[in-house]
Amino acid sequence: MPAWRLDTPAGTPLPPWELAVTPTVVISTALATRDFQDVHHDRDAAVRRGGKDIFLNILTTAGLVQRYVTDWAGPRATLRGMAIRLGAPCHAYDTLAFTGRARDGAGGERVVTVSGRTAAGEHVAATVRVAP
Repeated sequence: MPAWRLDTPAGTPLPPWELAVTPTVVISTALATRDFQDVHHDRDAAVRRGGKDIFLNILTTAGLVQRYVTDWAGPRATLRGMAIRLGAPCHAYDTLAFTGRARDGAGGERVVTVSGRTAAGEHVAATVRVAP
């Protein structure tokens, strides 16, 4: 991607991004964020608690949203804020598909709305403020 995308016309969709959520992704990102809750690494525990498999933690989801936006905006962009709402869990073996759209914000910022979906529905909805 180019080094700087904030000059993209407002309303232009961001390129889609898909991530294959393997068990390694779920477990390694939970451990990297120091989240040792068993539902993120122990399938039996996750199933006992009503899940179909291990699932992403919120810190991983937030990091993936940030990655999606910064991959588009480029290395010189500054994330000024993020509002995030979780929906359906994202389990191991799901594909997490991100889409987004940027609009003009205050003071030269761009406001990016992001949706991350799996086959079960929307996993995350986020609004990210990005500045040059």
